[in-house]
Amino acid sequence: MPARKLLQGISQRTTPVGIVGMGYVGLPLMRTFCGAGFCCVGLDIDRDKVDQLNAGKSYIKHIGSGFLKKLLAEGRFRASVNPRDLRRCGAVLMCVPTPLNKTRDPDMTYVVNTTEMIAEHLLPGQLVVLESTTYPGTSRELIQPILERSGLRAEKDFFLAYSPEREDPGRTDYTTTTTPKVVGGIGPKSLKVASALYRAAIETVVPVSSCDAAEATKILENVYRCVNIALINEMKVLFDRMGINIWEVVAAASTKPFGFQPFYPGPGLGGHCIPIDPFYLTWKARAEGMATRFIELAGEINTQMPDYVIARTAEALNRSKKPINGSKILVLGLAYKKNVDDCRESPSVELIEKLQARGAKVDYNDPYVPRTHKMREHDLKMRSKKLTARMLAAYDCVLIATDHDDYDYDWIVKNAQLVVDTRDATGKVKTGRSKIARA
Repeated sequence: MPARKLLQGISQRTTPVGIVGMGYVGLPLMRTFCGAGFCCVGLDIDRDKVDQLNAGKSYIKHIGSGFLKKLLAEGRFRASVNPRDLRRCGAVLMCVPTPLNKTRDPDMTYVVNTTEMIAEHLLPGQLVVLESTTYPGTSRELIQPILERSGLRAEKDFFLAYSPEREDPGRTDYTTTTTPKVVGGIGPKSLKVASALYRAAIETVVPVSSCDAAEATKILENVYRCVNIALINEMKVLFDRMGINIWEVVAAASTKPFGFQPFYPGPGLGGHCIPIDPFYLTWKARAEGMATRFIELAGEINTQMPDYVIARTAEALNRSKKPINGSKILVLGLAYKKNVDDCRESPSVELIEKLQARGAKVDYNDPYVPRTHKMREHDLKMRSKKLTARMLAAYDCVLIATDHDDYDYDWIVKNAQLVVDTRDATGKVKTGRSKIARA
């Protein structure tokens, strides 16, 4: 039976694992499976990425290159652009983007194209798993029919499951190996096989009743964060107007040992999950004839935060009798969160574009992002400026968008003419506080 053979290969670590998409999800996942004794094939359409991986070079800063060189030397990993290489894999895991289109509806192009590619090379006994965040019903309504065009049938000839990625770039207290893994199958055989695969590499596996339930789990996690971040962002705007420091309030509320979980405001939402995933559910809800008012309101509040930051920056400059138009502004931090090089959906990019549209002369510094790269919706074509006391003093305003630990905030405030802080990075700075404005 196909299931028995695959389970045996998983148990003995003899079945290679194919991972489609060698980005912020696929690369850590590959490291986890190779670390558990599996051989892996990493497939990507970007030949430059593939060449770098096969040369033992990691393009993701927090991953590092040492483990790549070791795996390549041992012959346990190879990157490829050839989908035929998936034929030798017992399991194929999809880690591809699920963005929104211009009308904020799900763009399933990457998932559909990848599934069609897998279907061309699908063999009896293989397990296919989608890890990309998506709306409930994707595996059953979209992926299964495409795969079954091959003439093979799910649960009978091949296995299909959904297991949402839970990556948090830069985090050190939890890794891919130690973060519990939710798994749902298209049927009981698929669930059994997929659970066995993940248990072989990940400490805790959480089986659920279906792919739909697993898909809904990831959406719920991200909607929960989106709604609570929107709440705290709205509180920030209100408390700023009232002259109350939101960061002090959150810290004080966090002393309650029950009934409160801290969330923190910022200049907007970043990363691939929170700015995008909730809208997958709103789209699906509309198809079910229901409006998701909470999610849509949260999205409205969060997407307005960059405009709020621009307005606060304008106010701060105005107090120095300077308009945004013509002012030199340095944005500190291009990554969407501190201590990583991940710029996906970063509010810093939107801030730069909005400032430029209002006539500002904008530069940026980020120790993790030496130059910008072309994104789906943005192409800044900028390089990180080196920080010196002289150059800081030359800017009319320094806008802290990402609170990297690498920055010396006392030194920055000392040398800058004006600092606009969106992250409370300067909260502990003692001298020069008259030059600091919160945004």
